[in-house]
Amino acid sequence: MMRTTGRRLRLLSTLGRTAGWGVSWLALLAAVPAMAQQASAPAEDPASTAAVVATDEFVELDPITVVATRTAESWIDTLAGVTVRRSEQLDMLMPARTADLFQGMPGTTAIQNANTSQTQINIRGLQDFGRVAVIVDGARQNFNQLGHAGAGGFFVEPGLIADVDVVRGPVSNIYGSGAIGGVVTMRTKDAADIIAPGQTWGVEATGEAAGNGFMGYTSVLGATQVGENVDLFVGATYRKADDYSDGNGDVVQDSGYETWTGIAKATFRPADFHEVKLTALNYETQFSTQTDADSATVYSTTAANRTVTASWNYSNPDDNLFDWRSSVYWNQVDQDQVKSTGSSNPITGAVGDPRSFVIDTVGFDANNTSRFGSGDWANAITYGGDYFQDEIDNTDDYGFGEGYNPSGDRGVGGAFVQWKANYSTWLEAIAALRYDAYSLNSDDGGGTSGERLSPKFTLGVTPWSWLTLYGTYAEGYRAPTVTEALVSGPHPLPFDTPGTMFYFLPNPSLQAETGKNKEIGINIKKDNLFFDGDKLRAKLNYYQNDVENYIELVEFGSSTGTICPIPGRPTTCFPFDWGVPGYAQYQNVQEARLKGFEFEGTYDARKWFVGLSGQVSEGEISAGVDAGQPLSTIQPDQVTTTLGFRFMEEKLTVAVRWTAVAAVTASDLPVNSVYEPTDSFNLVSVYAGYQPNPNTLWRLSVENLLDEQYTQYENFLPSAGLTVKGALTLRFGGGQTAGLSDPAYVK
Repeated sequence: MMRTTGRRLRLLSTLGRTAGWGVSWLALLAAVPAMAQQASAPAEDPASTAAVVATDEFVELDPITVVATRTAESWIDTLAGVTVRRSEQLDMLMPARTADLFQGMPGTTAIQNANTSQTQINIRGLQDFGRVAVIVDGARQNFNQLGHAGAGGFFVEPGLIADVDVVRGPVSNIYGSGAIGGVVTMRTKDAADIIAPGQTWGVEATGEAAGNGFMGYTSVLGATQVGENVDLFVGATYRKADDYSDGNGDVVQDSGYETWTGIAKATFRPADFHEVKLTALNYETQFSTQTDADSATVYSTTAANRTVTASWNYSNPDDNLFDWRSSVYWNQVDQDQVKSTGSSNPITGAVGDPRSFVIDTVGFDANNTSRFGSGDWANAITYGGDYFQDEIDNTDDYGFGEGYNPSGDRGVGGAFVQWKANYSTWLEAIAALRYDAYSLNSDDGGGTSGERLSPKFTLGVTPWSWLTLYGTYAEGYRAPTVTEALVSGPHPLPFDTPGTMFYFLPNPSLQAETGKNKEIGINIKKDNLFFDGDKLRAKLNYYQNDVENYIELVEFGSSTGTICPIPGRPTTCFPFDWGVPGYAQYQNVQEARLKGFEFEGTYDARKWFVGLSGQVSEGEISAGVDAGQPLSTIQPDQVTTTLGFRFMEEKLTVAVRWTAVAAVTASDLPVNSVYEPTDSFNLVSVYAGYQPNPNTLWRLSVENLLDEQYTQYENFLPSAGLTVKGALTLRFGGGQTAGLSDPAYVK
C-alpha cells in the first residue's frame, strides 16, 4: 500500500495556512474558456523550433532545448517533462549554492547539505549512482562517495551557469546511458553571453554580498572576437561564506565554505556552418563536513573539479542530410579529506589522518540528424553513440574509506537510432531504440558486465493550436557502479564506537536496473489570451516508472559474532553484539514503482506575471519480500507560486515566491531508513531587479522572509533563516562588427 495519503493531507494543510497565494490557479482556470473559444483557429506548426510572441514593443522566443530528443525544439512543444532555466530566471534566483539553481522545479530536488559544496539531484524519487545523468558543458559528472547523505554528486559554481535543462524520466534514453531518473544539462557562460550584438569585445563584472553569516561573491568574465571566425572567453569567480544561522537564530556549524573557479573557452568557425569549441574549467572548494548530525568525526575537505571538452558541430539549414554534433571530454574530481575532529579508531583513523577520493572520466558523444519529407510527413532520423570510462582511485591508509568506496574502473557505452515525424500540423510520432553495454572491475578483483536494448515510443496530438496531448512509453538501463557491486568493509554503529559494527559485503553478480516509464502529458501554449502580447505556457504530466532489478542496500545476517580479518588489517578482528543485522549488501530487489503528477505553468502579461509549479509523488517496493515498503528517496509533495510585476518601462522587476513543502513522517519511510523525518514548512522570498540601462543590473532579494525554522528532507542540518542578498552586475564593451549596427544589448 502506498503511504502517501498522509503526505497529501499534510500538504493541503500547509497550503491552507497560506491560501491567498492561490492566484496562480485562478489565472490558469480563467484562461480555459478563452482558449476554448479559439478551438477553430488555425493550428500552429508543432514542428517549428520556436514560438514567437510579438507586439509593437518586443519580440520574444520560447527557450529552445535539445535535451529530450537531440533535435532543437521549443521547450513547451517537447513531448516530455522538460523544464528549462535561462539567464533571466537564474538572475531572479540569485543562486549562492548550486542547489538554488533548481528551486521550484517540478519533480526535481537538489540536495545539498549545509556543510558541503557537493550537490545531488533527485528526479522523481531516483538519485545516487548515476540514476540522474548530470552533464556540464557536455561532460558527464560521475563522482561518487558512499556516505550517510547519499552517494553521487557534482561540484559547479552557480554564478557561471547560463542555461539549465532538465528532462524527467527515462524518456531521454538516446541522451546517454544510465539516466533512468532523468537528465540534467548545464551550460556555462560563453562569449555570446558577454559580447553585445554588433560589438567585438565585452567584459562582465559581478559583485554580490549576503547577510546571515557574511557571504561575498565576485566574478570577472571577458570575451573578444578575433576576426570574424574566432571567439575567445576567459573568466574567474571567487565566493566565500561564513557559517549561517537557522530560523531559531542558532549558528549552524561548518555551514561556511569557500570556492574559486577559472574558465577559458575558444570557439572557431573554420568553414561556413562549422563550429569547433574548446573549453577548460577548473573549480576548487574548501569546507568542513561530517557524515551525519550525530557524528563526532569532522573532515576538513578540499575538492577540485576539472573539465576539458572539445566539440565539433555542423548545422546548415539547407543541408537535410547532415546536422552533426560531437564532443569528447575529460572530467576529474579529486576530493581530499583530513580528519580534524573525533576519537581515534580503525574505521576513521586519528585526527590528522588523510584520505582521498579521485575519479577520472573520459568519454565521447556523437550524433547526426538527417531530414526528409514524404507527402505531409516531415521526418527526422537521429542516430549516434556515446561512451565513458570511469577510473576510480581512492586511498585511505588509516581507515576504511577505501573499503566503502573501492577503486576500480567502469566502461559504459551505447548506440541509438530515433525516428521523429510530424504529420501536417496535428500529429507527432517518435520511435527510438537504444543499445547499452557496460563492464566494471575492482582493483581487488571481481567484476560484472551486461547489455540491453531499450525502446521508446511517443505519440502527440494537437487538436487545437493551443493544446497538445501526448503519451509515452520509454525504457532506460542503468549499470551498477563499482561501489554498489564491490563495496566491502566494516562500519561502526553508532559511529566511532569501537567493537560495534556491521559489515559491507560485495556483490559482483549485481544486475543493472531497468526503468519502464509510462507517461501522459498536456502542453498548453496560448498567445494574446487577454491582452496583446500576453502568453500562457503550461505543462502537466502523470507518470509511472517501474524499475526492475532496483538496487538497494539490504541488511541481513547474525547480530552477534566476530569479523576477522578485516581487509587491509590481517591481524585485526572486531566483535559485534547488537540488535540489528550484521551485514549490509547492495542487492537487486524485484521491482520498485514510482509514480506521480507534475505541473508547471506561467502567465505573463508583461506588466505582471504569475507562475505555479509542483508535484505529488509516491514510491514503494512493489514486489519481493519487502513489497509495500516505501522508498526512502521519495521527495515530499510541494507547490511553488511566483507573483511578479514590472515597472518603469520594464526596467524594474519585483517578485514574490512562496514554496509550501509537506512533512515526511516516520510512516513515510522504510524500516531502518538512514534519513530522518522532517516537518512541513513554508518559504517566502522576495526579489527586486533594476536595470536602468542594458549594461547595469541591480538585484536585491530577501530569502526565507518569515525566518522559518526548517530542515530539507535528506539533509541533517537545518537550512538558513532570513537572509538578505544584494548584487550588482556591470557590462561594458566596444568595437563594432563590420557591416553591423550596434543595437542595444538586452540580457
